[in-house]
Amino acid sequence: MSSRAEQLHTLGQSVWLDFIRRGHLASGEFERLVREQGVVGVTSNPTIFQQAIGGSGDYDEALARRSGDGLSGPALFEALAVEDIQRACDILRPVYERTRGLDGRVSIEVNPRLARDTTGTIEEARRLHREVARPNVLVKVPATAEGLPAIAQLTLEGLSINVTLIFSLARHEQVMDAYLAGLERRAASGQPLDDIRSVASFFVSRVDSKVDAAIDAQIAKRAAGDPAREELVTLKGRAAIANARLAYARFREVFGSQRFEALRARGAHGQRPLWASTSTKNPAYPDTLYVDELTGRDTVNTMPLATLTAYNDHGSLELRIGRDLDRARALFLRLPALGVPVEVLIAKLEPEGVEAFSKSYDTLIETLESKRAAMGLDGRAGRV
Repeated sequence: MSSRAEQLHTLGQSVWLDFIRRGHLASGEFERLVREQGVVGVTSNPTIFQQAIGGSGDYDEALARRSGDGLSGPALFEALAVEDIQRACDILRPVYERTRGLDGRVSIEVNPRLARDTTGTIEEARRLHREVARPNVLVKVPATAEGLPAIAQLTLEGLSINVTLIFSLARHEQVMDAYLAGLERRAASGQPLDDIRSVASFFVSRVDSKVDAAIDAQIAKRAAGDPAREELVTLKGRAAIANARLAYARFREVFGSQRFEALRARGAHGQRPLWASTSTKNPAYPDTLYVDELTGRDTVNTMPLATLTAYNDHGSLELRIGRDLDRARALFLRLPALGVPVEVLIAKLEPEGVEAFSKSYDTLIETLESKRAAMGLDGRAGRV
């Protein structure tokens, strides 16, 4: 019998794994997840690699080998990451071919320290695309103001992009526009559009963490029995799903518009929403909340291992993404009236996310150098 995650595909949602580790790839466990558990893609980021490299001995042999090649610091990390991404791409190549490029995708992220550097982001994305040298790679570009022109330029050049760190509806609108602008410029130059795919990684659980904290602060200010206090209690845990549902509704409008239809006629594909950060941070919420409530056609859900396991055990198989849109809109009006500036709070998540990934990247480089020192390695000549 097929797993729940496999059955999600019949509802139009793809399951990508938000995890990568060398031992997982080498042991055959990742191939088992692809074969039996419905996984058809992989995402990575600096935090995932930092935990993988720092938390295991999986990379020790490669550390010694690559250090012997004279690599250290960021160049050493990139070499290790590219090897993992290439291996995952090769494992997923049959999925990529079977789905005609829709799935079988593996994402590698540009250095988060370039999030405010348009030119640097473009150059690094090009280089990573060349280094991985696999047709099913997606290069992750952050949805910062500086990232938007990079998205348009890289799409013009024919790269498939995973736009990451999207939190707000306003930024999502700009991301879709940048993708369409890139396609339009490419079409105007007479180049093909059908081999370009893009996803818009819309972060979920962090929205609830941010908004719930502000709701709790407002609850603490109000006396027991205050109707507003009681109402605030009922609004916890609703902002993230409402935000994502409104984003999905706008996605449907944009990619059902005449603007996109002209591109679709040339072979272009829509930019699917990808629900990221889908593990529940609050233990009071169901562990499959951000999968169950965000199942929708033409979407991707990227799940950590624990969330994938939980979903395959007891997740719900039902199209829910289009539900309660009026309620979602009402929530975004009601929360500010109760002292919770929801859109202002969500807007803060982008710079916080950029900073968190940048810190993870710095920690990752420090971890690599510490491991090299502990192993007695020298970046110029291998072992001391």
